[in-house]
Amino acid sequence: MNRIRLAVPDDAGGMLDIYAPFVRDTVVTFEYEVPSLEQFRERIETTLPRYPWLALEQEGQVTGYAYAGRYQSRAAYQWDAESSIYLAPAARGKGLAAPLYRCLMALLEAQGVRNLYGCIAHPNPASERFHRKLGFRDLAVYPQAGYKQGEWRDILWNWLPLGEKEEIPPPLRPFGKLEPEQVAAILERYHYEPVGERMR
Repeated sequence: MNRIRLAVPDDAGGMLDIYAPFVRDTVVTFEYEVPSLEQFRERIETTLPRYPWLALEQEGQVTGYAYAGRYQSRAAYQWDAESSIYLAPAARGKGLAAPLYRCLMALLEAQGVRNLYGCIAHPNPASERFHRKLGFRDLAVYPQAGYKQGEWRDILWNWLPLGEKEEIPPPLRPFGKLEPEQVAAILERYHYEPVGERMR
């Protein structure tokens, strides 16, 4: 059974198992060192009050996760967020990434987020194709923005508008302030979504 739910700090170990190979073996993330279990747990704890962090479960095991964070710190950027998604090998190519990401988007829209940004190490054809299928638009390539695995690496920024932009938007609602019933309804909607776009 596949299930999308809110992450909890105790998910840190399983999620770190997913994330660590991306740090060690790829340029998908620009981190050099795999965070400790305590550091990763703290990331979940500090994110959830303000932004959603979701876990993908298959047969009771966490095989993926998606979360959002602050795009920029100044007040006028409060309606913007940056998103991330990571899947274990066992979860890839099964149509699970799209519902997980769409659930994240729906929760962010409910908060009042109106611009969602993604930052992708470029080139990454699978991730770029996945984001475009979900409606993200390419904005710009930053050449040689980071150095990893012996080479200077480009990054691609993309953008997805969420909801309607109000003439005078209300302040962003922290994720922890959303009504539990609203969050549960969104999770339920994507919990049973049929297989959709696949990350290949």
